[in-house]
Amino acid sequence: MNTIISVKELVKNYGSFKAVKGISFEVYEGEIFGLLGPNGAGKSTTLEIMETLRDKTSGKVMICGLDLDKDPDEIKKVIGVQLQTSGYYPGLTLVELINLFGGLYNQDVEPLELLKIVNLVDKAKNKYKEMSGGQKQRFSIATTLINKPKIIFLDEPTTGLDPQARRNLWELIKKIREQGTTVIITTHYMDEAEQLCDRIAIMDEGKIISLDSPDKMIDDLVNSGFERPKQVKAANLEDVFIHLTGKEMRDE
Repeated sequence: MNTIISVKELVKNYGSFKAVKGISFEVYEGEIFGLLGPNGAGKSTTLEIMETLRDKTSGKVMICGLDLDKDPDEIKKVIGVQLQTSGYYPGLTLVELINLFGGLYNQDVEPLELLKIVNLVDKAKNKYKEMSGGQKQRFSIATTLINKPKIIFLDEPTTGLDPQARRNLWELIKKIREQGTTVIITTHYMDEAEQLCDRIAIMDEGKIISLDSPDKMIDDLVNSGFERPKQVKAANLEDVFIHLTGKEMRDE
C-alpha cells in the first residue's frame, strides 16, 4: 500500500498544556481512516494541523509527498476540507455557492456535476438556508470535491442527522472513496466508524492508544475474555427504524 499521509512524532503545545504528545501514524492511499477519541483527546488539533489550519510545535508531517513545513500552499491544492455550516452564505443558491468556491480555488467547476454526486441536482436553485440538515451535510461534502482533491477531511459529518440521512451519507462517503479519494474522518459514533473505516486510530489525552482495523480491535477485545453483559441481538433499534420508515432521502 502507498502511504499518502505520514505523521511522525507530532507535538502540539498550548503554553504548558500538551494537546498532542508525539504521535506517529500513516494513512494509506484509497482508504477511509478514522481518527477517534473523546472530547479533548487531541484529534481535532491533529486534524487541523494536517489541514494546514493550525501550526504544530514539533514533528514531521508529509502529505502526498509534500512537507507540511515547506509546502503548505501546495498541500492545500490536493486536500479538501469540510466546512462547518457557518461557512456558507445562507442566501445564495447551491449553484451560486459552488461557483463562488470554484473561484476561490481558481477551478473551473460544473455545479450540476458536483450536485449529482451528492444527489442534490433537484435543489440546485434552492438557497442554502432552505436545505434540511442532511442536505446541508451532503452539500458540504460536495464543496470538499471542488478542487478534485486526493484527500478529503470530514469532521463529524453526520452529527445531528436522522438515521436515514446518516446512512445515506455513509453511502456517499463510500462512493467517494471508490472513485479513488482518500478519506480522513472523525466521529463520535462507533457504529459509523465500524461501518466506514478501513483502519482507525483511537486517541486519548494526546496519545494514540490503539491503531488497527475495527475488526481486529473487536477480535482482540473478545479474545481477551471481554463479554457484553447483555446478549447481542442480530439487529438494533436503528435497524428497526430504517426497516419501518425506509432508507430513501427525504426533505425536512
